[in-house]
Amino acid sequence: MNKSDLIGAIASSAGLTKVQAEKAVNAYHETVKNSIQNGVSVSVVGFGTFSVGERKERTGRNPKTGAALTIKAAKLPKFKPGKALRDSVN
Repeated sequence: MNKSDLIGAIASSAGLTKVQAEKAVNAYHETVKNSIQNGVSVSVVGFGTFSVGERKERTGRNPKTGAALTIKAAKLPKFKPGKALRDSVN
């Protein structure tokens, strides 16, 4: 399912137009993105939690040459599924 399929499914499920559903999906994405950029995790009970994790600097190897190189530290978005979502998949 891609974004336009998701918008169509939300529109039909919630009785909205596709334009309204697209605005809602975009607003949700922007809100989650802005929140985790500011270090605030977003928790949706039963669905999951969006947060930011940190990866430490580490040494890696170039697979072609075998030379050692440094991989910079980075912040990465994380998603931890909630119990209800995990249970619905199993």
